[in-house]
Amino acid sequence: MPPVFRFAPSPNGYLHLGHAYSALLNAELARQSGGRLLLRIEDIDRARCKPAFEAAIYVDLAWLGIEWETPVRRQSEHFEQYRAATDRLNAQGLLYPSFESRAEIARLVAAEQIRGKWPHDPDGVPLYPGIARSLTPSAVAELRRAGAPTALRLDMAEASRRAGALQWTEFGAGPSGESGAVAARPEAWGDVILARKEIPTSYHLSVVIDDALQGVTDVVRGQDLFWSTSVHRLLQTLLGLEPPTYRHHPLLRDEGGGKLAKSTGATALRELRARGAGPADIRRMIGLPAA
Repeated sequence: MPPVFRFAPSPNGYLHLGHAYSALLNAELARQSGGRLLLRIEDIDRARCKPAFEAAIYVDLAWLGIEWETPVRRQSEHFEQYRAATDRLNAQGLLYPSFESRAEIARLVAAEQIRGKWPHDPDGVPLYPGIARSLTPSAVAELRRAGAPTALRLDMAEASRRAGALQWTEFGAGPSGESGAVAARPEAWGDVILARKEIPTSYHLSVVIDDALQGVTDVVRGQDLFWSTSVHRLLQTLLGLEPPTYRHHPLLRDEGGGKLAKSTGATALRELRARGAGPADIRRMIGLPAA
């Protein structure tokens, strides 16, 4: 069977040079290996994802000369598949509901930090410090009747215990040069959210389900997602899914050293095109050889 690659942007803004690098790298690796290239639209965040941004993704990728298989998988059309996965994990006793708002969690973290340093996940976000795991069934029922916002969290300690030691095969490199057989550290993320009341899934859960259902064999993405792979390997093991291999590539950075991002106003490909840039110019800008 030929290898299967995928490029999976979120339509919450216009693509920039960092996206071009990842998309072109996936396309080139698929071509060199005689493999397939899929395009997936990761649009579970219905508040931020817009049809105009999705339409622009197709225009930008076609302009770069990238071809992908159709139909394109759109995550917002598959919530039932993600819900089925959370049902399986819940049946294993690995999920629990939490009800704190972001503001309440921030206050809990601040209170903990007064007593000493509070642990953070690999992205620098404080680990969840709530007590929802110890709520009684009657307390949970009362909170739900009151309409409290509900998230489903993974009991990381129990899930890690059941899964045992995990690793993944890395053909790229991590932030500190990690490659080859990399030991997964899912516990570093704490009790991650796998579903919310308004969105019955999360990035971690959706990407694992999608890669398995689409038969993705090679995940090629930026180094900012390197340690997220630990959570993905854990979920793959708990759900009995075949893991792909991974290749995390360096991030393109701005003049200040920060990664290019939609949120920080990275120049969009459509703007560069409007200024007269062509696909060959984009390849030169991102350090890829001419096609």
